[in-house]
Amino acid sequence: MHAVAIVGAGPGDPDLLTVKAHRLIKDAQVILHDNLVSDRIMAISREAEKIYVGRKFGDTSDQISRQQKINELLESYYRQGKKVVRLKSGDPYVYGRAAEEVRYLTIKKIPFEVIPGISAALAAANIHNIPITERNKSNAMLICTAHTADYSFEQLNGIAHMLKAGNTISIYMGLKSLHRIIPKLLEVCKDDTIPVNAASNVSRSNQSLITGTLGSIEEQIKNSTIQMPVVLIIGANPIC
Repeated sequence: MHAVAIVGAGPGDPDLLTVKAHRLIKDAQVILHDNLVSDRIMAISREAEKIYVGRKFGDTSDQISRQQKINELLESYYRQGKKVVRLKSGDPYVYGRAAEEVRYLTIKKIPFEVIPGISAALAAANIHNIPITERNKSNAMLICTAHTADYSFEQLNGIAHMLKAGNTISIYMGLKSLHRIIPKLLEVCKDDTIPVNAASNVSRSNQSLITGTLGSIEEQIKNSTIQMPVVLIIGANPIC
């Protein structure tokens, strides 16, 4: 039987898929897909049964039950002899919950492979010419989520100190938590000129970028029509 393929769909542009990801999607008989996988990537497969198993912003459904259902679907379709693709936006191991599915498949002794995808922060940096690492400016980039601001003061404080030390910070799902994140970054860094980039719908036809500073970005976003999903890149200016 065919191994279950856990595939990173990248930020949305089909041209940014790996060759292997494109082939697996095209040949799939069953695709279990997330919310942010683009229509253009879904259209690569014309024959597969497509099952939506994603989670949208504001979804209050039980995450544990939903994940268990996904795990069971992967097992069921595999045991039916189907070519199964679990399609995730970005990279499966960067906030893609691949670990939970891989552990389940491992326990069930079901063969699988994980195909990397371009994560939103890396895609945004390249598309908008934002050097996330650069000699004599930044030698590291930290990727985190805005949930840090909600759940862990200590972690947010640590992130702020990394930014102060000159590192680049990328924050996923941060649009609704700016009012918690920005004050802490300002408190620690004491520099409201640090650049902040808000990249929306990276690589898609409606992509956009707002570039400001720690001192201005909240007001700029408030006065904009920027749409989720948004990834923030803090600490580096675009090359214009």
